[in-house]
Amino acid sequence: MPLIVGMSVLLGCQFIGELLVRALAVPVPGPVLGMVVLLIGLMVNGRVPSALRMAGEGLLRYLTLLFVPAGVGLMTHFGLIREELGILAVTLVASTALTLAVTAKVLDWLARRHLRGKGES
Repeated sequence: MPLIVGMSVLLGCQFIGELLVRALAVPVPGPVLGMVVLLIGLMVNGRVPSALRMAGEGLLRYLTLLFVPAGVGLMTHFGLIREELGILAVTLVASTALTLAVTAKVLDWLARRHLRGKGES
């Protein structure tokens, strides 16, 4: 029964995300907005309920199966990927570098903020 409750919460959050995307016409996928709704709910609750933890761990156990369709797509469209390989490589390197830079800046900002908070205590 807890697994059904946990999956219902996850699907409910995804559904709310889809409703928000359609109602507000925001250019964000519904499941992403659903994760934000879930995050807010967990922050308000202050902990992860055991049913939700069980459902999440069950999904993570089989996460690798979700990569099978992507692998099949890569094999099916290999010719198209080969044609655009240079652009794809540049895009992947640039986006990875940008992500690392932003993550480092945010981590630095949070560390400074944390140290300032410790100094005032």
